[in-house]
Amino acid sequence: MLERGFYFLVDLIIAGTMKNVVYAACPHDCPDACGVLITVENGRATRIQGDPSHPVTRGFLCAKVAKYLDRVYSPQRVLYPMRRVAPKGATAQGQHTNGPQTTDFERITWDQALKEITDRFKGIAAEFGSEAILPYSYGGTLGVLNAASMDRRFFHRLGASQLARNICSAAGEAGLKSVIGAKLGTEPEQFRHSRYTIAWASNIHGNNVHLWPFIQEARRAGAKLVVIDPYRTRTAACADWYLPINPGTDAALALGMMHVIINEKLHDAGYVEQYTLGFEELRQKVQEYPPERVAKFTGISVSDIVKLAREYATERPAVIRLNYGVQRSEGGGMATRAIAMLPCITGSWKEVGGGLQLSTSGAYGLNREALERPDLMVQSLGRPARTVNMVELGKALNMLQNPPIQALFVYNSNPAAVCPNHNEVVRGLRRPDLFTVVHEQFFTDTTDYADIVLPATTFFEHKELQTAYGHYYLQVSHQAIEPPGECRSNVELFRALAEHMGFEDECFEESVDQMMDAALTSENPWLKNINREQLEREGHVRLCFEEAKADSDSALSSFFLPFAKGNFPTPSGKAELYSESLKAQDLDPVVGYTPPSESRNGAKSGSFPLELLARKADNFLNSTFSNLPVTQQMEEVGLLEMNGRDARARGIADGDRVRVFNRRGDILLTARVDGAVQPGVVSAKLFWAKLSADGKNINVLTSEKLTDLGNSATFYSVLVEVELAKQTS
Repeated sequence: MLERGFYFLVDLIIAGTMKNVVYAACPHDCPDACGVLITVENGRATRIQGDPSHPVTRGFLCAKVAKYLDRVYSPQRVLYPMRRVAPKGATAQGQHTNGPQTTDFERITWDQALKEITDRFKGIAAEFGSEAILPYSYGGTLGVLNAASMDRRFFHRLGASQLARNICSAAGEAGLKSVIGAKLGTEPEQFRHSRYTIAWASNIHGNNVHLWPFIQEARRAGAKLVVIDPYRTRTAACADWYLPINPGTDAALALGMMHVIINEKLHDAGYVEQYTLGFEELRQKVQEYPPERVAKFTGISVSDIVKLAREYATERPAVIRLNYGVQRSEGGGMATRAIAMLPCITGSWKEVGGGLQLSTSGAYGLNREALERPDLMVQSLGRPARTVNMVELGKALNMLQNPPIQALFVYNSNPAAVCPNHNEVVRGLRRPDLFTVVHEQFFTDTTDYADIVLPATTFFEHKELQTAYGHYYLQVSHQAIEPPGECRSNVELFRALAEHMGFEDECFEESVDQMMDAALTSENPWLKNINREQLEREGHVRLCFEEAKADSDSALSSFFLPFAKGNFPTPSGKAELYSESLKAQDLDPVVGYTPPSESRNGAKSGSFPLELLARKADNFLNSTFSNLPVTQQMEEVGLLEMNGRDARARGIADGDRVRVFNRRGDILLTARVDGAVQPGVVSAKLFWAKLSADGKNINVLTSEKLTDLGNSATFYSVLVEVELAKQTS
């Protein structure tokens, strides 16, 4: 085992070669946040491997990150500031390339780029007001500083519009917090102790791979793995029992399960009495959802609904790994709320290996105000700036607003690929009067519409503080190599922009280490005694849960059981099966199921009878990695997976070129007729639009409609039709 030092883990001279191993942490949008070891020889990274001492990620990496050197040293990296010299979208219309576009851009200096950006910002603010400038960022990095620190300070001080970053997890967060009050859940190490694991819309084997060994350990001891998913994922293929479910009907299934559990008195009456609020209202509500009715919604048989409910309630301990696919339908918030009630009525929160995990990110409690400085916005405007929902970017760019959006600054995101209603987003990005800046590592779909492109670092090239949403270890990620070319981190970019804008606030002078110290200066007791020096020395440090364990039985003292004895951080202090907050929003205060309006059971089926799952690829991460040949070889893109019954009804055979369409747009794909989806459902994966033959991706079909809670995206509430594509000569 390697002995960790402050910065270098190993420092050797072998045959005249200086070799050192640097501790880092993967910042990509994955719950695992792996501990990483980067070997550096004479200034060049030569190896990446998992840190074997990390208690959760335990020395192995996913297939994507295991090949990360190909990303760092890709010849396609953006290395210098670039200015557009060709019409916007020229590359997207014809060249379909992800490499440097020498005919579209010219190289400029950083000083030229910063001056042009700040001059344009000053002019736009003077003519339209500073809220005509919109930042756009999301999960390109989950590193604390490069995701949300100096950038927020800059845009707050500028008085720019705020961005509601709701595209991914807001509905699930709202649903979970409406019941238990925080984004907390079962720690992954406890899954080995479970006797019954439900992976609900969670492709663990594909995108939460470090949880998989714990589940396998439990299965070797006799545990059962059940998968509930409308798509036969890698995880479903490995399950002991796979239950395909109709998209968007998860709330109905959870209500049907609770109908059985409560009516058959399989709930934990003592836990319910002491630690929940609103059980009688829930008891009445579930009477509306007998298994016979739920079966019609979900496509799951009555006998299977009853069996699932009984097994979940009686095979103890039982745990649910819930992922964000559930909340990407129109009723996603209520679906998450309904599922979150299950461990509350069975009392499985009190058991090692019980409970539920959606996200653990609520445990970290860093001092975000010190990092982001929202007070600067009030200083600039005298009030909070307006908020634009990132899901509705197409609408925001194209509809008349006061003030209209005149500048877009994109970083940590690729909206031309990942945003719903792709055609409207692209129409807005093409606007000749829209000044667009993109800070990126590669020439993405979005850079095709940028006026200025700025080169960004990877996590090899800057220092970072790293949390997780799938475990409870805080990490420091050390810089391993110097940035290539003229790449700059988000922190350094926005520090430079502040200087060029003439912002003299002291916060723009703070170093990375000072910002880390500020983030750790928090009232959160779970951060007590954790400081930067310890993180730099040890790499990863588990949050300090001693206070949470104080009331626990001594036999359980090594485990984090946040709700074993209640202590829910809700207004009532209990798990809220009845919510006054939801009632105040004119929503069902208990829980309910309404078929998505754009679904086969909804109001808008019409001439579009097939439900589309716009899935994430297993070997990409949203749009990240999809441009690299080494990861493209692991993933088939451009496919539409269909059930044989639907294919035969349309005269479609495996391998046929098909047109998938609805009122928002169309796309050409290749039919894959297999057993991955049920009748009435089709599936396709996200990829870069400009890498496809027709310059489109699956988001030409998705809408900007928002979820019931959290105002998130409804990527899985989409109806389409499919036909054989017309042959072209």
